[in-house]
Amino acid sequence: MTVHYSYTTISSCLVMAHPVYIRDMGPKILQPVSGNVNTMRDDIAIRLVHAWDEVEIANLYRAGGWWKEEYDAGEIPRLIKGSFFFVVAVERKTGHAVGMGRVISDGVSDGYIQDLVVLPEYRKTGIGTQIVSTLVKKCVERGISWIGLIAEPGTEKFYLPFGFHPMEGHIPLKFRSDT
Repeated sequence: MTVHYSYTTISSCLVMAHPVYIRDMGPKILQPVSGNVNTMRDDIAIRLVHAWDEVEIANLYRAGGWWKEEYDAGEIPRLIKGSFFFVVAVERKTGHAVGMGRVISDGVSDGYIQDLVVLPEYRKTGIGTQIVSTLVKKCVERGISWIGLIAEPGTEKFYLPFGFHPMEGHIPLKFRSDT
């Protein structure tokens, strides 16, 4: 079996923990998706996007602890465009992004969920579930059933209802250019 890992990255920022992947879809948590908008909550829309406000995305990366001030927010459009899927959780009342997630993939075989984050004041409200459900559903619709991610320590249980499970015996590795 080939081992695949996904890393939460932006520029040189990396967050790694336990590798997990999804084995089969079955009756997993997948919320209703209509077109490019998930409509589970009335006050939040999950939108598949090809562009978004750079400041809002940088603020989401900050909320995840992944943004360094020396990063160039001008690179965010390229980051979004380079993603296979990029979703933003949008508060309907204000139109502002309150969460995001993305998939990195070649579009043929494997997909990697990265950069899942929800602003602290919106956490534990189902938004993260909506984001992951949307990303997994979109991958499966495109024929990608090997979906991996690297969970932050202590968050593995969040991913289990979606069909993800730990890859026991595998160790995530990160390239360090300073060695």
